Amino acid sequence: MRTVTRNRWESKSQMKKISLLAAASLATLASATGAAVASEASAATAASNDAISGVIADQITVEGKFLSLDKLNAVKTPTPVIDVPQSLSIISEAQIKDQSFGNLGDILRYTPGLSVSQGEGHRDAIIIRGNQSTADFFIDGLRDDVQYFRPLYNLERVEILRGSNALLFGRGGGGGVINRVTKRPGFDGQFASLTTSIDTFGAYNVAGDVNYALGERAAFRLNAFYEELDNHRDFFDGERFAINPTFAFEATPGTEIVLSYEYLDDDRVVDRGVPSQNVDGGPDVPLEGFDNTFFGSPDQNFTTLEAHIVRARIDHTFSDAIRGNITAQYADYDKLYQNLFASEEVVVSSGAFPEIELDGYRDATERENLIIQANLVGEFQTGRFGHTVLLGGEYGDQDTTNSRIDNVFADNNDDQLSFAFSDPLVIPAFSFSNPARDRASQVEFTSVYLQDQIDVTDWLKIVGGVRYDRFEIDVLDVIEQNDGDALDGEFARVDDEFTPRLGAIVKPMENLSAYFSYSESFLPRSGEQFLTLNLDDESTRPQSFENTEIGVKWDIRPDLSLTAAIFELDRESFTSVDPEDPGQVIVIEGAETKGFELQLTGNLTDRWFVTAGYSYLDGEVERVDGGDNAGNKTRQTPENMFSIWNNFEITEQFGIGAGVTYQDSYFVREDNSVEVPSYVRVDASAYYDVNDRIRVQVNLENLLDTEYFPDAHSNDNISTGEPINARFTILARF
Repeated sequence: MRTVTRNRWESKSQMKKISLLAAASLATLASATGAAVASEASAATAASNDAISGVIADQITVEGKFLSLDKLNAVKTPTPVIDVPQSLSIISEAQIKDQSFGNLGDILRYTPGLSVSQGEGHRDAIIIRGNQSTADFFIDGLRDDVQYFRPLYNLERVEILRGSNALLFGRGGGGGVINRVTKRPGFDGQFASLTTSIDTFGAYNVAGDVNYALGERAAFRLNAFYEELDNHRDFFDGERFAINPTFAFEATPGTEIVLSYEYLDDDRVVDRGVPSQNVDGGPDVPLEGFDNTFFGSPDQNFTTLEAHIVRARIDHTFSDAIRGNITAQYADYDKLYQNLFASEEVVVSSGAFPEIELDGYRDATERENLIIQANLVGEFQTGRFGHTVLLGGEYGDQDTTNSRIDNVFADNNDDQLSFAFSDPLVIPAFSFSNPARDRASQVEFTSVYLQDQIDVTDWLKIVGGVRYDRFEIDVLDVIEQNDGDALDGEFARVDDEFTPRLGAIVKPMENLSAYFSYSESFLPRSGEQFLTLNLDDESTRPQSFENTEIGVKWDIRPDLSLTAAIFELDRESFTSVDPEDPGQVIVIEGAETKGFELQLTGNLTDRWFVTAGYSYLDGEVERVDGGDNAGNKTRQTPENMFSIWNNFEITEQFGIGAGVTYQDSYFVREDNSVEVPSYVRVDASAYYDVNDRIRVQVNLENLLDTEYFPDAHSNDNISTGEPINARFTILARF
């Protein structure tokens, strides 16, 4: 997406504010990109003034085509999206509100090339181009790899970049990354908004956003929300809230400082869905007919998270051609989750099954992260060639302690037990008392990266760069240290990696580009990666990724864009849970995903906005260490996915929306023993502007009341989709 079209309701209430923000942003962008961009900024500013005077009275289009240093994102250079040799999607705050997205999973279901994994009911988990990850998340360009559900209350937009690229992202990012861009204070005045919503399950939330200018060079912004959780599942509930004050000021005419603090508290039931059922003559399938049944303990399945995140950023303009920034982030996370869950398929006969097997554990994690990142961007000419050079560095220190305690059933003194099924379950007596893991790790990494984007001619650009990472980890296994054998429980490893990036962009026209890119990434074992691995050099060697991609980007009009890409992603040395023993992992030596992505985003007419995407993914396991899964499909990789969302403005006050998502069937694990069926879900919305300041809105999900299974974690933990439901929202601006 390269433009965000604001509706009339928002335009009329914020026209002056947006004009000032656009002018300020374009002025800053001009200083970053030199005279060539300055003329474009002037034209855009003139267009904004025309909009204010009524020449374009029906809408304001905020150009989003520059992913610049000002925008605090992972691309890091002032490069138009059409010139980025990589497939990406940008989800604006307006789209988040229009579709009433409540979490990252909602967003990803409308993004080509991505699907959602269950995350065991206590964390965000994604599948990008067939690569599962719980760690490839960023916030304002900095790594955010703790396992939790990330809220959307304080976001300006979400950037989804696909394809391996360690040069920009650092370690990980094998299939791509999700970068959340938070709201920053505005120096142009005071404004506030309040959003309240409630759905037909009884879940509700309240969110507020207040901006206050403290003179011409300083401003304060406060975002906060509270949410009460509920859905169609028996016994599921919870609550979470967060607050995010941010202060920004200009220390000098060329220096801006932003200080931010976020506190997040999340307390909810852990729900891991339904088990699979045995089907003669084919792979197992999810258990049907028990969409509401809770396969766990209502009192003992829960997760809590408390997080403190402090961030400071300095941006400085040295000259029209040189700019830089430095960001420091300290985060403290305290996470606990415990649960019972189905651990074996059920055998269904005449619509019933006699027994259910449960397993369980308690897992506690404390983590402190310190990350410091600096970037310097310079633009200059050498003869006929133009250069945009990025020089950057990053330092990080991460301390993690993690312990796991297995449950013990009194009946058999074991962590697994089969007993008679009932609804709700009558669970035999148990306790969490058997230590299974107690480890502490310290990770220290240092990175340096250099990239040059060369304008060879008006129609040819070359991008090349390399990143060096030194990654050092020390691990202490407390249980191993105290078990009395010869091993002391200590393990250390150092990895040094160079990862390249190469791209070429051909532009036969200013609004059309074709690109080629090759990039690599690697993922050392860290944090959660060390929880179940054997502590030896072979088991802990880094994963590696290679992505080759060819694509086309076409700005059909300034407010309508079409992108397409074909790619091949190769992975080596990654892990999967052993289906025969979920407490152990197997090492998959190689896998390959080939695919195609297509996305159309923008305004088809003045009153019709559309975003549509399609992806084809062919993932195959190539080599397995000690297993027989070679040739199988990669986990949770639907071959075909399609989504479309339309927003129609019927009158100046009334509009409707309609969307469809389709997801092909997929295998849950590399053993391909359980297959989740395909589904089609239809969503809709309607809004009415009471006046310039108040909007009422209703969003309908699963309009046709389809029974479906949207995601899974393991062969016996498969989520059930919500039946038809509605969310009612009031949005107010002051």
